[in-house]
Amino acid sequence: MKWLEARVQTSGEAAEAVAEVLSRFLPHGVVVEAGPEGIGSGPVAVYGYLPADDRLPQLRRQVEEAIWHLAQIVPLPEPTFRPVADLDWAEVWKKHFHVLHVGQRIVIRPSWLSYTPRPGEVLIELDPGMAFGTGLHPTTRLCLVALETLVRPGMRLLDLGSGSGILAIAGAKLGARSVLAIDNDPQAVTVARRNVRRNGVAERVRVREGSLAQVEGSFDLILVNILARVIVRLVEEGLGGRLAPGGVLVLAGILVEQEGQVVGSLARAGLTVVERRQMEDWVELEAIAR
Repeated sequence: MKWLEARVQTSGEAAEAVAEVLSRFLPHGVVVEAGPEGIGSGPVAVYGYLPADDRLPQLRRQVEEAIWHLAQIVPLPEPTFRPVADLDWAEVWKKHFHVLHVGQRIVIRPSWLSYTPRPGEVLIELDPGMAFGTGLHPTTRLCLVALETLVRPGMRLLDLGSGSGILAIAGAKLGARSVLAIDNDPQAVTVARRNVRRNGVAERVRVREGSLAQVEGSFDLILVNILARVIVRLVEEGLGGRLAPGGVLVLAGILVEQEGQVVGSLARAGLTVVERRQMEDWVELEAIAR
């Protein structure tokens, strides 16, 4: 089978948004490829492959239109395309993913690799081809480290903008009683449901399509790993009001230079930052109601 590579050369700041947009149209997911200094420094390539079948012209046009719309928010070049023949998908993805240890206990295993967890380790198995939502990006790692510290048995957890479901799955495996994973992208919902079943936590993790407006009830722990501007909007829409008494709000997807903007929005909403973590140029904040 022949394929068409779709690639966008961008910055670390925009890489997550580009990956999210491209993953809607690329059936085998996307790769986020940075230089030796990591995503926070230098150019980043985000790419994946479109099957060269009858739907190719339509999908290519949709990719071009989606990147154009995103470019109205952050500066982006037009995507580039090149044909690729006889692509062996198993080999392509194997070279980009490996067993990954995050924090003290969490281990992320691509589905085709074997790994025997040590006593006390929390093993999460995910499909290949999911560069964001596999723990590879600093924002995902920061959230996983926060989960290790914050999750207590019996907690109610909300993962808003759940993507592949990795954070929701981690929360359940670390002891949360119930988890609501919600995303406004139907494809992300499908992927997350598959990963939830794969990890045997379907009884505790519900995956739904929607946004903050569709969320009911309150939660002991809320995770939001999105873009900073979206976080600010959600805080203004009353995100903090969904925290149960004593609850913690975990925010990631924030570049260092965007931190002040997010902290300011939290303060205006009556929320106080009580913890801060940084990895490369990315920041994770934890806030509570005053």
